[in-house]
Amino acid sequence: MGKRIWVHWVIMALHVVAIVIFTRGFLLTRTELPFYSNCSDLLQAPCSFSVNENQNQNQNDTVDQNQQRCWSKPAIGRLVIIVFDALRFDFVAPSTFFQESRPWMDKLQFVQDLAAKNASSARIFKAIADPPTTSLQRLKGLTTGGLPTFIDVGNSFGAPAILEDNLIHQLAKNGKRVVMMGDDTWMQLFPNHFEKLFPYPSFNVRDLDTVDNGCIEHLLPFLHQEDWDVLIAHFLGVDHAGHIFGVDSVQMIEKLEQYNSILQKVVEALESQSAPGGLHENTLLLVMGDHGQTVNGDHGGGSAEEVETSIFAVSFKNPPSPLPSEFEASSCGLDLGRRNICFSSIQQLDFAVTVSALLGIPFPFGSIGRVNPQLYALGAGTWNFEDSVGNYQNKSKLEEWMLNYANVLCINSWQVKRYIDIYSASSIIGFSNEDLLHIASMYAKAEEKWSHTTQKLLLHEKESHNELLPALRRQTDLYSEFLASVAELARSKWTEFNLKMMGTGLGIMLISLLIHFLVIKKVKEQYGFSFTSSGDSGISFGLIFSSFMVVIRACSFLSNSFILEEGKVACFLLATTALVKMRYSIMKKKMILEAFVFLLLITICRFTIEVGLSKQAPSSDFMNAYPSWMLRIAAGFPIWNFVAEALPVVALILLAFLLREAITRSSSKGIWKYIIMGTNLSYMLIAVHWASESDRLNLAWVLKGTGRSYIPRLIYAIGFGQLLLLTFNQLFSKRKSSDHSNLLYIKTVAMFSAWSSTIIILLGKQGPWVALAFIIGGYCIMRLDNIELDVKDGGSWNRMLDPVPVTQWSLFAVCLFFCTGHWCAFDGLRYGAAFTGFEEFLLVPQAILLTMDTFGFSLILPIFGVPFLVARLGQSEKEKKFILTRLSLVYMIYGLIMATSVTATIICVTMHRRHLMVWGLFAPKFVFDVAGLILTDILVCLASHYYFSEVEDDAVQDLSTKK
Repeated sequence: MGKRIWVHWVIMALHVVAIVIFTRGFLLTRTELPFYSNCSDLLQAPCSFSVNENQNQNQNDTVDQNQQRCWSKPAIGRLVIIVFDALRFDFVAPSTFFQESRPWMDKLQFVQDLAAKNASSARIFKAIADPPTTSLQRLKGLTTGGLPTFIDVGNSFGAPAILEDNLIHQLAKNGKRVVMMGDDTWMQLFPNHFEKLFPYPSFNVRDLDTVDNGCIEHLLPFLHQEDWDVLIAHFLGVDHAGHIFGVDSVQMIEKLEQYNSILQKVVEALESQSAPGGLHENTLLLVMGDHGQTVNGDHGGGSAEEVETSIFAVSFKNPPSPLPSEFEASSCGLDLGRRNICFSSIQQLDFAVTVSALLGIPFPFGSIGRVNPQLYALGAGTWNFEDSVGNYQNKSKLEEWMLNYANVLCINSWQVKRYIDIYSASSIIGFSNEDLLHIASMYAKAEEKWSHTTQKLLLHEKESHNELLPALRRQTDLYSEFLASVAELARSKWTEFNLKMMGTGLGIMLISLLIHFLVIKKVKEQYGFSFTSSGDSGISFGLIFSSFMVVIRACSFLSNSFILEEGKVACFLLATTALVKMRYSIMKKKMILEAFVFLLLITICRFTIEVGLSKQAPSSDFMNAYPSWMLRIAAGFPIWNFVAEALPVVALILLAFLLREAITRSSSKGIWKYIIMGTNLSYMLIAVHWASESDRLNLAWVLKGTGRSYIPRLIYAIGFGQLLLLTFNQLFSKRKSSDHSNLLYIKTVAMFSAWSSTIIILLGKQGPWVALAFIIGGYCIMRLDNIELDVKDGGSWNRMLDPVPVTQWSLFAVCLFFCTGHWCAFDGLRYGAAFTGFEEFLLVPQAILLTMDTFGFSLILPIFGVPFLVARLGQSEKEKKFILTRLSLVYMIYGLIMATSVTATIICVTMHRRHLMVWGLFAPKFVFDVAGLILTDILVCLASHYYFSEVEDDAVQDLSTKK
């Protein structure tokens, strides 16, 4: 027993060391420089060109003027930022801009009205975010102007304070009073930066109103107060409605209509105080999203739905000045009312530096964004330019604006060039010399143009008036090209890869595979097991076929297309193994029904994976009944509303009956009876819980308020109690059994019973169906492995081990992962499941629940269910005596298959570390796989203790005595 178990612990230790070392090399954060921009830094820049009327002002006066302006002259006095989390672009833009009109479009009608009536002071922007599109990363990107590192995703539930220079830090440092209300993530990211703070808990995705109501309570009163310069209100209702109900839902439409009403009140309050001398005479309103979301309400990936959000900007300068024609909107169209509406595009990377320029504060030190001309024009286009760059009576308003914008871009370019130079000098692995030379060349070209051409035209403006505007246009183009080049370079190389650590981690992983293989070989030879029916040491068809399936799946990870279709690939490989088994069953004329049922089950899994990958949400009523994609095709039938309520309960009853029969037929004594009783009680509670949540049965009054959380918590408690009972029985029971096969079977059913109730309630009403599919699939795999048992008897067959069923079990587990509505991306996590039974965010219990929801049917139950493959193998006493050794080998083979797949993933991300989709696809795949491998190792170790420590393998003892 001890030798069987310690091997798993050693292999797990190797895996942990390998993954930690590789992760330290692959997911390194970019170097965050401990430098902050200051107003005095501008003295080093070749910008801030200023000419006075008589050109007789001394140098000290010029310095004082530059310091008073800081980096740029403030264009706005106050700023109101309203963040609607997960704001899709089609929530804001007119439905006529899209190929198909959807129910959630045109709900923010007030925004469209302003954009149509006040085109010179109100504008819609399509904002493009950089993936991954988690809220933490987007807030960090918006405020720092940089590209957040991928590893920040892991901190999404415990956001650390941002230490590098950022917009909020510069606001506070330069005397701007910042008031924040809403999502408490801001408080965690920027502690001690706000003049006043009203945070509300943000992680309870089932709560659509608490954060929004808190924002509404404080937002409108503050618009009439003078004790702030920047106001931030972060609403979460749309994000939470998407996660729970999907975009195409009544709850989402209600939230959008509520936001439309809120915006109307906010704009009315600002306009009423925007007269000359008024509180909001020079206020800019920004209504924006941090990221988008899919139709299912997911986000975190890099699809167009997730990265495209919106910014709606409104200037309250009265009267507004027309914007320069050079910066007019890039796309226009007619809305439903036949009004012309235009929108521009902006990168979220540009947000921090653009807002800094408008407010006249230093740009964040690590920002690589560009001052967006359209957004800057909306605020700065209303400027009074009398003292900005000198008084040139012959210059037109357009020339004045272009001169100021060129000056701001000069500062912007100098700041980015300074950051790149310092970053390359400070970082161990910076940009390549070729890249640095290219950047330096572009900057030098722009700087030479600014120094020798543009300023000469300004000094001799009377003679060169006709040449000034074209020169300024060429100047802004040069700076824009330089900034765009830097941003593109940073997107491709912003992460530093430590190839030595990555290579070391990969090497340890390969060593662990070798050890794994050698241990299997040693155990197989020591106890006389063979992969062939003849009992020799040759290579069987089953071994070759299983190895081929594993290698094919591993090689598929080298392609981003196959990773996107990973569920389909696993289903195809599983179907291939099933066809081989069916051919053999037809040849032997045995177990044809099992082979057919298994193929039918795989076909159903393939269909559910196909529907799930389409990410097309059903109607809201169906979403309430089925949070995943199981059986969505029936949503089109009216009777489905009733059937959807009844079928899951029927499946629960059938599941309870099967478990009870499995236990009572084998043993009705001892703790097993109480385990099944607890499971039956949990299933009844699940049915009551679903009934209380049903809109059709109107039983919500039964469990009001916090009472809705009692049933899930009671189910968790019962499941935990069952696991404790099994643990105590394992530790203190001295009873031994000669029928190892029967005992393993009972213990496996008991373990399934203890875990199943919690996993089922987390998965929702698809849970019982997946559980039944799990049992049917396991039964078919076990039966198809026994085709030859009636033909072969005794002798070497007792110690013949076919790896094909283990491979099938592994592939089947992968299929169940995708069938339950998950995929290897952070938007594939069902965060709402973590709040089943909880109203508030508690990190540890909800992390456990999210893990159980994600890996319940793909890791937890399959690993504890491995004895299904061996517990009913033979009928003879000789076969039963070898059951534990066979189980030990099966666990080793299963672990080797998992480790091989993860090693292939590690090789894949190493090869594709510079791939365009490395952070949007390959890195999430890596994170999910290594987390799954560590969890697999832990579960295999626990399962080994559970199954091996109570009984002794008599066959091993007999074998050793005979030798």
